[in-house]
Amino acid sequence: MTGARVERAVVLAAGLGTRLKWLTSSRPKALMQVAGEPVVAHVIRSLVAQGIHDIAVNAHHHAGLLRDYLGDGSRFGCRISISYESSLLDSGGGVKQALGFLSGSGLVAVYNADVLSNFELHRLSHLVPERGVAIGLVNNPAHHPVGDFALHGSEVTNQGESRFTFSGISLWDETVFDHYALGSVFSLVKPMRELVEQGRCRGAVHKGEWFDIGRPGDLMRACRLMGRR
Repeated sequence: MTGARVERAVVLAAGLGTRLKWLTSSRPKALMQVAGEPVVAHVIRSLVAQGIHDIAVNAHHHAGLLRDYLGDGSRFGCRISISYESSLLDSGGGVKQALGFLSGSGLVAVYNADVLSNFELHRLSHLVPERGVAIGLVNNPAHHPVGDFALHGSEVTNQGESRFTFSGISLWDETVFDHYALGSVFSLVKPMRELVEQGRCRGAVHKGEWFDIGRPGDLMRACRLMGRR
């Protein structure tokens, strides 16, 4: 898998956006405006700029609005499929279903639709173990001071003094999901933790731009800083 080309992605956009309260009562979180464009547009443009042209977006809350906005992806220079969830499958179950909308095989990027970052996926493509995952990590934000994982070189561990927070950006060998049933409900944290224990999770720390717009304060901060460009 080392250095393999990344051409496919799943964008996770099915969440209810409850932390944004009234802001998501009439639209999905992925359509929150940042610097004049919905956050999902920033995500997709970033992926396309990195060579990804086959994208599946999972949707649930106000899915029709998201589908109408994204269309078939042609205006972004890619192919977009909507993986509709009549009931929420959580992040892992959402990826499992969305994989069925992507052509080809091999590595697949998974990107949270509420994350804006200049993280470069090729940093992870050189790290993904066979039947494993490579994850982007960031310094712990104020709302999550304890972090999620430790890092020893490029190996991700559950225990360690220097801890980092999962960025919401990851690159998977899709065979990891083979033993999960279609329609099953599970978080990506489940296979991620299992792979950490098996020594098949690698990571890289991102020191550049990263915004998680899932909270009102963070959304306003992203709008303020990105609007200055």
